[in-house]
Amino acid sequence: MLLLQLITGFICLGLAIALPADAGRASSVTTVTIVKGHGYEIEEHQVQTSDGYILTMHRIPYSKNTGPDGRRPVAFLMHGLLCSSSDWVLAGPHSGLAYLLSEQGFDVWMGNARGNTYSKKHATKSPLLQPFWNFEWHDIGIYDLPAMIDNVIYKTGQPTVKYIGHSQGTTSFFVMNTMIPRFKSRISSAHLLAPVAWMEHMESPLATVGGPLLGQPNAFVEVFGSAEFLPNTQLMNMFGALLCKDEAISQAICTNTLFLLGGWGSPYINETLLPEIMATTPAGCSVNQIFHYLQEYNSGYFRQFDYGSSRNKKEYGIKTPPEYDVESIEVPTYLYYSDNDYFASLIDVDRLRYFMNPNALKSAYRLPEEKWNHIDFLWGLNVKEILYDRVIDDILNA
Repeated sequence: MLLLQLITGFICLGLAIALPADAGRASSVTTVTIVKGHGYEIEEHQVQTSDGYILTMHRIPYSKNTGPDGRRPVAFLMHGLLCSSSDWVLAGPHSGLAYLLSEQGFDVWMGNARGNTYSKKHATKSPLLQPFWNFEWHDIGIYDLPAMIDNVIYKTGQPTVKYIGHSQGTTSFFVMNTMIPRFKSRISSAHLLAPVAWMEHMESPLATVGGPLLGQPNAFVEVFGSAEFLPNTQLMNMFGALLCKDEAISQAICTNTLFLLGGWGSPYINETLLPEIMATTPAGCSVNQIFHYLQEYNSGYFRQFDYGSSRNKKEYGIKTPPEYDVESIEVPTYLYYSDNDYFASLIDVDRLRYFMNPNALKSAYRLPEEKWNHIDFLWGLNVKEILYDRVIDDILNA
């Protein structure tokens, strides 16, 4: 049975990789249409990074139940790998974290990293050409997050934000705060869902298969790293609508794809939501982002990209990549993790806890639901009661 699930998952993933990318937004299901469909006000804001990428942020400025009610504290939400701002609104007003924070009185901003569906523009580079894709998640941490958070603070007039990240949104948080210490005064608290730093014990079949070749410097990584990976396409949108709906006998392909990416056997997967998930996810990224994670898996370190000793000497001044000093992070931080997470394993999260500054680490909450996986942090059944109520309580009391 496990072999069958693995095969169907790889078939679906292979179809996604094979589908051609469209020039524009592939799906009519967007963050804007989702939020407007639920009667909430939503705004789009663009910001340019210091290295020229033009990023789109989505904002829910107030609750539809209150209307404009003055200046609100800011909550900034950052998505994970292959995802987008849509993550936070797909589940609807009763379970989507963006809506729940809006109802709690927050001005909610949702970021989009370079290369995803909403952030595929650059001042001088075309996303159709390789130079556009010459980045990885270190760049999201040192360029994208600082540009977006600084812009949010400027536009709202608020001195700080509450930061909420999932998966890669936690990795980029660690990068930003180890590399740019000034953000300790701009983030009043950080709430990290499925935190990803050390990855030596990652259990994903993708890492087991791809890690030995792709998780180390070589000619293949050099040639194919700067390319687009799993963009959102019209065919993927159609695939999701036809194969993932409730009455479709092929719905198992969709669930097995999510299991392959996030952890097997979760009973919390919201199958009714699958067509919308597949219409917005995957949202695209650079292949280098995948390669960097595979390097973390192979090496057992949480460190910058490994180009090989010769180029490392040019890039860093040393033969091995510098490690990220998470102990230096002073932002009050709350971690939320689970047993059945293929990307943030219990051993690796424990290592993160060990190295973090004890004065900064305010809480590390291990969910009691043993089958809760990496994807369930976003769309799991009863996610509000199981997780978000606690997250919001921590935010309000931080």
